[in-house]
Amino acid sequence: MIIVSENISLQDDEIEESFIRASGPGGQHVNKTSSGVQLRFDVRQSTSIPEDVRRRLKGLAGSRLTSEGVLLIEATSKRSQAANRRDAMDRLIALIQKAEIRPKRRRKTKPSAGAKAKRRENKQRRGTLKKNRGAVRHSED
Repeated sequence: MIIVSENISLQDDEIEESFIRASGPGGQHVNKTSSGVQLRFDVRQSTSIPEDVRRRLKGLAGSRLTSEGVLLIEATSKRSQAANRRDAMDRLIALIQKAEIRPKRRRKTKPSAGAKAKRRENKQRRGTLKKNRGAVRHSED
């Protein structure tokens, strides 16, 4: 069981890991071993995530979410498979934690009378400045 927050914990069978050949540091070692990790998490079928978090997670995932609703995270930057596994899992947990935060509702406000007056005054001053500019006349020698 993977604990994401006090409200959300994922079952181990909800996450599927596969190992791929990674690019990056490691020299000949990286060409011979499958140290990269591809983590798959089915967002649509998960019973661990509440509906509102699922909706926000789909928005945050962007291109990492397949058309079948599977979140795909690849970690290939580290030299070892264990480090890449940790990195992929940390990124999944961080993404779910970010989706768990409810966005604040925007309250509509109107500009105050003072702000409107100040804006008009600045527009008036700028217009006067532009009006007082004269045409450039070239003197003929």
